[in-house]
Amino acid sequence: MQLFHYHLVTSRVREVEARYIGKLGFDLVARHGRIGEDLTSYEPGVSWDELDAMSFKLRLTELEKGAVNVVVQPGQWPTPRVDHLGLVLDEDEFEATLGRADANDLRVQEHGGRRTFVSTNAGYRLEIHPPREWIDELLTRDDELQLSELHLKAEDPGAKAKALAQLLGLERRGSDVTVGETVVRFVRGGPQGRPELFGELFL
Repeated sequence: MQLFHYHLVTSRVREVEARYIGKLGFDLVARHGRIGEDLTSYEPGVSWDELDAMSFKLRLTELEKGAVNVVVQPGQWPTPRVDHLGLVLDEDEFEATLGRADANDLRVQEHGGRRTFVSTNAGYRLEIHPPREWIDELLTRDDELQLSELHLKAEDPGAKAKALAQLLGLERRGSDVTVGETVVRFVRGGPQGRPELFGELFL
């Protein structure tokens, strides 16, 4: 089990994107959006000024470094909030997680056979994957960077951690849940609903 992805929502997409690229050394994979009614994507090398001149409307920005993938989506909150966490599980873990979701009447959404989203009923979702070739390639790169800790601000950290631990069949220590090699830590002082991004530690 490994946490390799998280999806952020913020009104400051360009500033957040610049932080990951400029301060944290992430690579821009692509910016996805539309021009008029046409869906389109632009890889690195096309500036925001050029995109603005084409009336490009951003849907999301995808960033990557080592074994960590971050997506940033336009939304209403200046401080980024987490929409979902992305995990790769082995086949047994994947089926067991779906079984726990069903037993607890949690909503499961399939997207084109490539992605499975499970609601936690705690303000955020999980995107779960069985073993997949493209994830294996991401996780076994020579420059593999791991997400060691992810800190999220929430109104009720214990409830957020409990939802995560129960769905994945993991133990929690207070408001900490160790997911593979990553500690997901919920801290006080955040909003209701989607938790705020508070801190990251990469190794």
